[in-house]
Amino acid sequence: MPKGKIIKALSGFYYVVNEDGITQCRGRGIFRKNKVTPLVGDQVSFEAENEREGYIMEVYERKNDLIRPPIANVDQAILVFSAVEPDFNPLLLDRFLVLIESKHILPIICISKMDIVDQKTREKIEKYAADYRHIGYEVLLTATDDNKTIDMLLPFFEDRISVFAGQSGVGKSSILQVLRPDLEIKTNEISSHLGRGKHTTRHVELIEIGNGWVADTPGFSSLEFTEIEVTELSDCFPEMRELSQDCKFRGCTHISEPKCAVKDALTNGGITQYRYDDYVEFLQEIKDRKPRY
Repeated sequence: MPKGKIIKALSGFYYVVNEDGITQCRGRGIFRKNKVTPLVGDQVSFEAENEREGYIMEVYERKNDLIRPPIANVDQAILVFSAVEPDFNPLLLDRFLVLIESKHILPIICISKMDIVDQKTREKIEKYAADYRHIGYEVLLTATDDNKTIDMLLPFFEDRISVFAGQSGVGKSSILQVLRPDLEIKTNEISSHLGRGKHTTRHVELIEIGNGWVADTPGFSSLEFTEIEVTELSDCFPEMRELSQDCKFRGCTHISEPKCAVKDALTNGGITQYRYDDYVEFLQEIKDRKPRY
C-alpha cells in the first residue's frame, strides 16, 4: 500500500505527496466513526483507484498536532514579529512561545522590517534580541526584500516541516514570497485604522522550500492556554524550566513560595523582569480559566 504525506487539505480532499507524485484522496468513513481527522503534515497510507484519485486508509502516529491552524508533525515554528508597523510586542511573542513550547515545537524568532527602523528602535530591538538569545532562542533580524533574509532562513528549513506564525501584518507572506518568488501569495496593506493587516490565507498547505516544507496557514486563530495547566506553565519558559529543579518545593509556581530559585534569579538579574511579568499574567489567566468538562 503506497505511503505519503498530506501537503494540502481543501473541501474534503487531501492531497498526498508520494513517490509517484501527488494523489488526491478522500478520508474513509472509518475516520469519522473513530473521530480521526487527517491533517496536513500527517504521514498516511492510501489506496489509489487510479493514478490521480484514492482513499486514505491509515493515519500514522503523530509527534504533535495543532488545532488552529490544523496541522500535524510540525518540527519548528518561525515566529514573525515586526520591529515596527505594528510595533514589536514582547508580551504577544511570549504568548506564542508558550503555546509553541507546550507542543514541543522548536521556535525560531524572526523580527522583520529592520530595514525601516530608526536608530533608537534598532537599539531597542537588538536588546530584546539579546535577551531571547541568552535564553537559548534563535533570533533572526530580517528585512523583507533582502537576499540576506533568504540566506539566513533557508538552512532552517532543511528536512523539516515548518509553520509561520505571528502578528497579522508583519510580513509572513512577504517573507515566503522572497523565499519562493514563483508563489503568488496575496498580501494586504496594513489597516491604518486597526494597526494590523488582514488575513489573506484561507487554507493550510505545505509549500516545498529547499529540502523542507513550510506551511502557509491562516495563522493562529486562538491564543488561549486551554491545554496548559498551572503546574506546566513554567516548563514553557526555558529559563524557568532549568531553574525549577533548584526550587525547594516540587511544583513551585514561583510566586510566593520560599527558597524559589526562579525568584532568586529574578532578583539577581538572571531572568528578565518582563518575561517574569508575562509568566505571572499567563499563570493568573490559567487560574481564572473556566474548568473543562
